[in-house]
Amino acid sequence: MTKFSVPKMSCGHCTASIEKAVTQADPTALLNFDLTTREVEIDSADDTSALLSAIKSAGFDATAV
Repeated sequence: MTKFSVPKMSCGHCTASIEKAVTQADPTALLNFDLTTREVEIDSADDTSALLSAIKSAGFDATAV
């Protein structure tokens, strides 16, 4: 499980965009969003770099925490 800070993630549309991008990269990925802290936990076989690329492809900057 890897946790990411996504400062501009603020609504359900944001989470849907990120979920779509991550699950396109890894269809078995499980995501848990926290809009209050603007963080997402991702359980995936993909490495941190691949997950960051997927989040960025959805239009969001993120950092692993």
